[in-house]
Amino acid sequence: MTSTFDPKTFAPDHFGWAFADRVATITLDRPEKKNPLTFASYAELRDLFRALVYARHVKAVVIIGAGGNFCSGGDVHEIIAPLTKMAMPELIDFTRMTGDLVKAMRACPQPIVAAIDGICAGAGAIMAMASDLRLATAEAKTAFLFTRVGLAGADMGACAILPRIIGQGRAAELLYTGRSMSSEEGVAWGFHNRLVAGDALLDEAQTLARTLADGPNFAHAMTKRQLEQEWSVSIETAIEMEAQAQAICMATKDFTRAYEAFAAKRKPVFEGN
Repeated sequence: MTSTFDPKTFAPDHFGWAFADRVATITLDRPEKKNPLTFASYAELRDLFRALVYARHVKAVVIIGAGGNFCSGGDVHEIIAPLTKMAMPELIDFTRMTGDLVKAMRACPQPIVAAIDGICAGAGAIMAMASDLRLATAEAKTAFLFTRVGLAGADMGACAILPRIIGQGRAAELLYTGRSMSSEEGVAWGFHNRLVAGDALLDEAQTLARTLADGPNFAHAMTKRQLEQEWSVSIETAIEMEAQAQAICMATKDFTRAYEAFAAKRKPVFEGN
């Protein structure tokens, strides 16, 4: 997938895809196994999010799982079993590929809304973590269960990103123990933005995504970029970065459109430029 990516004709092999009202919906669609990932689906998701950098018609993204669960992580038989037989060069190729999925999700300009129901574990929990906003049902159970299979909690950026969302102590508990975070804990700790009814999850996520799509998309992309980059700089540098970012946004037509709409007492219609 390159700059020729067309969201209207895109037909992935390893997950569901829908595009309407400038919102793309990705459905992890292996409900009989609680939607686990495979080597191929990891790679295809990574390539998709890389392509979304050039997909200007896509303004927001929703990720959801089929059949009442979000994602159970890497498939035990299709990923974990083969990994136990690989040499180090193959293992590092795999772990770098999975990390590249998170990098691609964070680097794409579109806000990503994760719609979480049921099991959200392992790499599924990481995809939820790497999203920008998270809606969940009361049945959502989120587990970073890498220690349960003898691995470090340091996987796909978890030790860097999760503490930023829920705090160092809470992240440490989840990453050391591998226990599930309940939906109530998720809301109280700031992981979930809010809880919604299970039968309304997709509608609520798509409505939120459409609201974002109706906003100033160039400015949203700038906000996402700054949220990602400013953790690793000083406050002084961050303030200067934001001064430059905001000045760039002020030069867009959307800024002028907003002013003109305010002056005319009407709602602005943003066009992302």
